[in-house]
Amino acid sequence: MILARRQFLHLMVGVATLPVASRVAQAQSYPARPVRLTVQTPAGGSPDIIARVISQWLSERLGQQFVVDNRPGASGNIGTETVVRAPADGYSLLFAMSANAINATLFDNLRFSFTRDTAPVALVGRIPLVMEVHPSIPAKTVPEFIAYAKANPGKINMASAGNATPLHVAGELFQMMAGVRLVHVPYRGEATAMPDLLTGQVHVMFGVVPSSLGYIREGKLRALAVTTAKRLEVLPDIPAMGEFLSGYEASGWYGIAAPKATPTEIVEKLNQEINAAFADPKMKERLADLGCLVFAGSPADFGMFIAGETDKWAKVIRTAGIKAE
Repeated sequence: MILARRQFLHLMVGVATLPVASRVAQAQSYPARPVRLTVQTPAGGSPDIIARVISQWLSERLGQQFVVDNRPGASGNIGTETVVRAPADGYSLLFAMSANAINATLFDNLRFSFTRDTAPVALVGRIPLVMEVHPSIPAKTVPEFIAYAKANPGKINMASAGNATPLHVAGELFQMMAGVRLVHVPYRGEATAMPDLLTGQVHVMFGVVPSSLGYIREGKLRALAVTTAKRLEVLPDIPAMGEFLSGYEASGWYGIAAPKATPTEIVEKLNQEINAAFADPKMKERLADLGCLVFAGSPADFGMFIAGETDKWAKVIRTAGIKAE
C-alpha cells in the first residue's frame, strides 16, 4: 500500500514537470524555422532599416532567417494587429514603435490593446529629437523662445511629421510644460516639412537628430535643446530640454514585442540575443549611425517603459485634444 502511494506521488511529480521540460526544450530548439518580424511602416524608412539590422543579427546568431514583413497602414495598427492575432509561438514578432504607445489613447475603437495583448521582448533603442528654429526667430535659448512665443501668440508655426507623430506630441508636451501655444502645421513626414523650415515658412520643429544635424552644423537651423534626458555626444553644446523644463523627455523608440502568450523561455532567449547586439561595438556603432541610442534591459524593463510612455502620451493627447485622422 505504501509502495503504491509512493509510486503514485512520483508519477504526479513527473507529470507536473512535463510542461516545464517541454517549454525548456522548445526554447532550446528555437527557432526551428524562419521567424517573421512585422514592421509597421513601408520599406526604406528608418524603422525598416533598423529592423533589418536587428533581423540580420538574429539570423546570424540563431541560425534561422528573421524575415522583415512590412505591413504599413492605419498609423501602424494594421501591422500590430497582425502580430497580436498570430500564434504565440515565437515565430511572429512585432517591431514595436512609439506609435504603439500613442495609438493606445489616440484611437477609441482599436480591436486590441497593445499593452494587454503583447509580451515585451526588448527595447532596441530611442531616437532623440532636437528643438530647432529658423534663424529668423530671434530666440537663441529655450527661455528666450518661451518669452518670444508668449509675446507673439498664434504667430509661430510648429511643423511636424504628421498628426500624433512623435515629433508632434513632443512639441505638444513642450507647449504644455512651457505654457505657450504654437500653431501646429502637420506634414506628410519630416522630409516634406524640412524645406519649409529651411525657408522660414514654418518656424520651429522637433526634428530627428540625424536628419537635422547637417543643417544645424551649417547654421541653416538653430538648435535650442535636445529632447533626451541628458545632452547628446553629437551635440555636446546643446542643452537638454530638462535643464529648462524639469522632467521633460521625449523621443521616438523601437523595440521587439511578441503575442501575449509567447513562452517566457523564448522571450528571454530573444532578449538575451538582442542585448548581445548592444554589447558588440560594431553593432552599437552601426545603430548609432542610424540615430538609435541603444538600451539593454530585461523584458520587464521594456514593459515598464511601455507603460510609462503610454501614460505620458495619454495625458498629452487628452490635454491637447489631439484626434485621429
